[in-house]
Amino acid sequence: MDSRVRTHAELLVDHCTDVTADDNVLIRAPTPAEELVVALYEVLGERGARPTTHWRNPRAGRAYARAMDDDDFRTRDHELAAMKETDVVILVGGATNTAETSDVDPTKATASSRARQPILEERLDTRWVITQHPTAAAAQQAEMSTAAWCDFVYDAVNRDWDKQREFQQQLADLLDSADEVRLVSGETTDLRLDVDGMRAGNDDAEYNLPGGEVYTSPVPDGVEGEVTFDLPLRRNGRDIEDARLVFEDGVVVDYAARRGEEVLASVLDTDDGARRLGELGIGMNRGIDRITHTLLFDEKMGDTVHLALGNALEECVPDNRAFNRSAAHVDMLVDMSHEARIEFDGDVVQRNGVFRFEDGFEE
Repeated sequence: MDSRVRTHAELLVDHCTDVTADDNVLIRAPTPAEELVVALYEVLGERGARPTTHWRNPRAGRAYARAMDDDDFRTRDHELAAMKETDVVILVGGATNTAETSDVDPTKATASSRARQPILEERLDTRWVITQHPTAAAAQQAEMSTAAWCDFVYDAVNRDWDKQREFQQQLADLLDSADEVRLVSGETTDLRLDVDGMRAGNDDAEYNLPGGEVYTSPVPDGVEGEVTFDLPLRRNGRDIEDARLVFEDGVVVDYAARRGEEVLASVLDTDDGARRLGELGIGMNRGIDRITHTLLFDEKMGDTVHLALGNALEECVPDNRAFNRSAAHVDMLVDMSHEARIEFDGDVVQRNGVFRFEDGFEE
């Protein structure tokens, strides 16, 4: 076994989820990630924990979704019951075919998300983490050799997360004290987000491995302006490119996309909360320096921001504040490396991808 796989497993068990002998652990993974699952079982056995595995099969999921009517999707009560008895969830990505579900009607993905909402809410009450095992299919999607993709994944994952946390905390402190964020990129993005009273988070690979972002949830009715997501998103095997959203009083009032507009429409139609933003994230992982079409990596890339339509982040919203609830949480990215800036309360904190606390920042 590649020693990097063992390191990956140790990070998931110790750094991300702090597993103990008292924990029931659920690993949800596709069969191409078997090597990582084996390493996880070894590490979990050394900790005395109790693991079980839910093997994901995209081909079976595709067959099921295509056979179902939209109105037939229901919450799987047995899966919900099992989640209630789970302490730790480790979600592993790693496809053999990244376009396996591309011929499933987007409305069915929306119906499935609504049906899974109770399970998602229960999972969010566990100690959970999402990660990726390198596969040839993802390498092909990233237009890289399999060996180069493996190196890329482990360079992003197996990092000094204490050092990364310190670097990111400089921005997290600024965001935590801000009342308003403004995003400007070229002539296509000028968006203001009310973040007054919301908490900032520092993603040092606790919930995502790799981590590498600073994030918050905007006030649900406090988003104004327009944004063009000029970096591509792949959702359920389909691409969304150059999506444009217009917000008034926090709600999407107009939208378009050069490609995948019907997929974007299905996300917005998930429920009322899907037309509002649940997250603002600012990518800070310098180990990720290119688009790979794997969102877990792309959203952490330096010189980018991402905005998520749908469910807000529990840790960012105080109990006395409005919380945007949705069965959707879909991140889309904006390139901030050129003719772009991020402002907190009118002060520029990043210009053309350089933060004010980094060398080379220009006022």
